[in-house]
Amino acid sequence: MNVVDRRTYEGPNLYANFPVIRLTLDLGPLEQRPSASIDGFVDKLLSLVPSLGEHGCSYGEPGGFVRRMREDGGTWMGHILEHVAIELQNLAGAEVTFGKTRGTGKDGEYHVVFEYEESSVGENAGRLALELLHQLIPTELAPDVELASDWDFEAELEELIRGAQRRAIGPSTGSLVRAAKARDIPWLRLNEYSLVQFGHGVHQKKIQATVTSETRHIAVEIASDKEETNKILADLGLPVPRQYQVYRDHRAVRAAHRIGFPVVVKPLNANHGRGVSIGLTTDDQVKTAFAKARKHARCVLVESFIPGFDHRLLVVDGELVAAAKRVPGHVIGDGSRTISQLVDIVNSDPRRGIGHEKVLTRIDLDDESERLMGKKGYTAETVLADGETFYLRGTANLSTGGTAIDVTDAIHPDNREMAVRAAAAIGLDVCGVDFLSSDITRSYRDIDGGICEVNAAPGFRMHVSPSEGTPRDVASKVINMLFPAGTPTRIPIASITGTNGKTTATRMLAHIHKMAGETVGMTTTDGVYIDGQRTVVGDMTGPASARMVLRDPKVSVAVLETARGGLLRAGLGYNRPDVACCLNVSADHLGLRGIDTLDQLAEVKRIPVEVATDTAVLNADDERCLLMASHCKAKHICYVTTDSQHALVKEHIRAGGRAVVLEAGMNGDMIALYDNGSHLPLLWTHLVPATLDGKAMHNVQNAMFAAAMAYAMGVKLDDIREGLRTFDTSFFQAPGRMNIHDAHGFRVIVDYGHNPAAVEAMCTLVDRLASEHAGKKVVVLAMPGDRRDEDILAVARRAAKSFDHFICRRDDGRRGRGEDEVPQLLRKTLIENGVSEDRIEIVVAEQDAVNHALNLCVPGDLVLMLCDNITRTWKQVIYFGSGRPETLTKEATSEVALPVVDETAQTAGVPTVDDSWGRDNRGVYLQAED
Repeated sequence: MNVVDRRTYEGPNLYANFPVIRLTLDLGPLEQRPSASIDGFVDKLLSLVPSLGEHGCSYGEPGGFVRRMREDGGTWMGHILEHVAIELQNLAGAEVTFGKTRGTGKDGEYHVVFEYEESSVGENAGRLALELLHQLIPTELAPDVELASDWDFEAELEELIRGAQRRAIGPSTGSLVRAAKARDIPWLRLNEYSLVQFGHGVHQKKIQATVTSETRHIAVEIASDKEETNKILADLGLPVPRQYQVYRDHRAVRAAHRIGFPVVVKPLNANHGRGVSIGLTTDDQVKTAFAKARKHARCVLVESFIPGFDHRLLVVDGELVAAAKRVPGHVIGDGSRTISQLVDIVNSDPRRGIGHEKVLTRIDLDDESERLMGKKGYTAETVLADGETFYLRGTANLSTGGTAIDVTDAIHPDNREMAVRAAAAIGLDVCGVDFLSSDITRSYRDIDGGICEVNAAPGFRMHVSPSEGTPRDVASKVINMLFPAGTPTRIPIASITGTNGKTTATRMLAHIHKMAGETVGMTTTDGVYIDGQRTVVGDMTGPASARMVLRDPKVSVAVLETARGGLLRAGLGYNRPDVACCLNVSADHLGLRGIDTLDQLAEVKRIPVEVATDTAVLNADDERCLLMASHCKAKHICYVTTDSQHALVKEHIRAGGRAVVLEAGMNGDMIALYDNGSHLPLLWTHLVPATLDGKAMHNVQNAMFAAAMAYAMGVKLDDIREGLRTFDTSFFQAPGRMNIHDAHGFRVIVDYGHNPAAVEAMCTLVDRLASEHAGKKVVVLAMPGDRRDEDILAVARRAAKSFDHFICRRDDGRRGRGEDEVPQLLRKTLIENGVSEDRIEIVVAEQDAVNHALNLCVPGDLVLMLCDNITRTWKQVIYFGSGRPETLTKEATSEVALPVVDETAQTAGVPTVDDSWGRDNRGVYLQAED
């Protein structure tokens, strides 16, 4: 078996509406050998992974998958790989169940798809599953696989589990994530540890473990300084131990004598009980404890010992939400086993793990336990009497093996008030007060007791999963503090997909929101824009750029162009948009990445539409878009049509549905909106500059889609009108989208059209403009090299009907084609469609073709330039005849490809060209996202 491709999808995708991994697997000889035909295979597999017996598979009951492997000839290895990868993740602690295996259309090749929680764990589980299957099948069925002679499945599985535990979110952070998910608050993990963002854009809050965005830095600094904390609490009359700060062991001994034995020695600013020694009664013990504490801090504290049990009192937002009695790590003798053996038994509890990976921590026999054993004359080989409890720790921290008993309901009101006052005194929003008391049910005023520490970033696991008592949902208290009821956590998200018009519709919608006063985060084919400023350059229409916008703390609205390439490569990248729009589905990029037909392309474009929550905006004039309606889960479907007699849309409107319709009137065509029985005339098309007095029908449609999305996102009608009235197709608002230049006496149209539908739209526009231009019509014609021959031919056939002169060229990047293969193919097709040879020229390089077209034109002419390098072409056009450089080398182009943003611009996404022709002051180029 050979994995020919791996894909990790980070959000909704072609296979599921949640994260999955896809392995494209070539079975080779195993295509002819299902599981039941391989002697002993199933038994060997089940002996190593017996929990596979619980998988139901298509039978829907435990044991169903085993039946599939044994009966009716068995099942194929791709299907088995899917189940093994899922089960290995389960063994590593993940809760995943989904999988599917389907043929790719090639003989013996399958897409193996399975769910994951953590991408690295899922990927490693897939690798280990494949290695395991290779070990179990006869070598002649996997002739090209090199097997390690010392391969040990148990060791490999243990490494997978350890890796999963290292990558797992800690118990405190995990509880906060679960609480956020329970309230449907989006979350993003920002690093490999515990830094998490809750909410999107301007509404976001961050946590690092249990430190929140609202935690004051000065409060953390005070809490980290145990001496300063002690003074502040003492000044308020709160019970604290007497304390001295020392830097030398002899001064520690002197401080102990001043205080009076027994004493406690601990580092000034350590945590989790590190370096703490308690109940010290001699000078030597103090010196030893001082040396231990110095390993964690330069400064050491000596304080009076307060007898009693250790309690953690958790205060969140001025309220005591949980209290736990903490018991130091200990063992209980049985009269026959040694201390070491008893520790092993305690550590075998599945709730115990390393560090904070589980609800309890393993007990280690270390210096602290050796000291405590030595005090009683014990060693690790001592056999404890039956029922004897022996404490192996002087402190009760869970991180050193302690256990916790919930006492929230038993705490005395005075002790509750004391904890709240202590948290307020330090200034912590989430605060752990360590309180020593012999009886938590009695007031500290009546019995000895005191606060030994106040902790920033207190752990939650003792409250969420106590060893005894009632679990407390403390995480919800924190989430409710960060996001009180009714507080927004999400910004409106619009996802725009389709074959043509995505970028223009995206820019129109972003402009509408900008004019309505929002701070817009926008992703397009030329970069990421935040509030109109381009922050990242490149084709940024995939999942990575979407996450950039959602993570930006300035953004109040996200408008995301969503291309097929990103969806096929890594999924949507976020859970769901509020509004999703599919403009159209036509031939483009077919034959790439397994998408060969329009129906397959429509299935990809449908992904954001399927998961939209509020509104799906669909082109009712496109059959494949129309069919997407049956897959929608959104509250509303809004149809867009240029046919005011569209039967289905009429029926939808009569049923109270939403629609945007182009209606003929005395003064031209009106964009009208229907909703819940209301008819809302919006705007005459000739008042939208981007439509060229209504002649550019493709932009009329784009304006209709932008209006539909804006309305669904709650924008007022007047703001929609204002946005459309002030949006044009200048290079600065929509680079490469029908940019028009009239300054040379002839009209130049620059467009990025790169598929048959886009060229059809531009040719139709040229036909409509013909009456305004008495001269000839010229086209600079090209197609990307990775398009199918039939698409290239279709472009040439359509262009042949609209122009008088043709200049055929190729793109700078040939994408697998020969030097002049594309222009020659265009020329041949033009001739076959009635264009005489004298009207066709081949100028291979784009720069040369553009210059030649400009020199060919005279006043009254019209030239359409279908270009790839838009910025370079636009500069050639505007500076033509001015004496400035008319051509740029490839190297020089990279110096000017990013226009400098004019900060005085009054519209969204309006970069202006820097006339100095110098290097852009922010130019950073990233790999295109397709």
